[in-house]
Amino acid sequence: MDREQFETFYEGQAPWDIPGPQPAFVGLEEAGAIRGAVLDVGCGMGENALYLASRGYDVWGIDFVPQAIERATAKARERGLNVHFQVGDALKLAQLGRSFDTVIDCGLFHTFNDEERSVFVGTLAQLLRPGGEYHVLCFSDREPPGEGPRRVTRQEIRDTFRDGWEVREIRESSFETASYPGAPQFSSGGPRAWLASIVRSTDGPET
Repeated sequence: MDREQFETFYEGQAPWDIPGPQPAFVGLEEAGAIRGAVLDVGCGMGENALYLASRGYDVWGIDFVPQAIERATAKARERGLNVHFQVGDALKLAQLGRSFDTVIDCGLFHTFNDEERSVFVGTLAQLLRPGGEYHVLCFSDREPPGEGPRRVTRQEIRDTFRDGWEVREIRESSFETASYPGAPQFSSGGPRAWLASIVRSTDGPET
C-alpha cells in the first residue's frame, strides 16, 4: 500500500469519500449480518463506522492515514457518537489488544499485494473471535480495466481464505463513489464489486 498516495487523496477529494455509509453495509446491517463488537479496518473518514455506531454497535475504526482518523474523530464528536478511532496498521491488528465479533472492510483488501494478503488474513484471525464474521467490499474483476485499484476475482477470495475460514457468500455489489470534476470514471452505477461474508472457523482455541 502506498501511504503517500492515500495521504494525497485525503488532502483533497477521495473518490470513496461519500457523505454516508456504503449501501452494501447498510444492507448487511438491516439483514442482521452485523453483530457484537465491530472493527472497521481501513475506515477512512469513518462513515461506515459512524453509521453502525448510530445503530447501537460498539465500534472501533482504524486507518494508517492520520488525516483520515482526525476527520473521522471530528465527525463522531459533531454527531455525538461514541466510536473509538485510532491510527493503526491493518497488517498488525493484534496490536489493538482486543477481539471483535465482526470486522468490516470497505476497499482495503483490494489494496494488498499477494504477500500482504497472507499477512492480513493471519492478523485478522488474531482478533476476530471464532465464529466471527469478516465482511469485505472489494473491487471486482468484472469492473473493466482502467483507473482504480487491483481487480479481485471470486477465486482469489476463496483461495486467500482457504484455511481456517468458511467463505459463506460472495455476491455482486458495487461501490458508491463521489462525483466531482476530474473524478475517476467507472462503470455506470459505481465500480463493480464483490461483497463477501467470511466466517472464522470455530476449530481450535480462541486467540
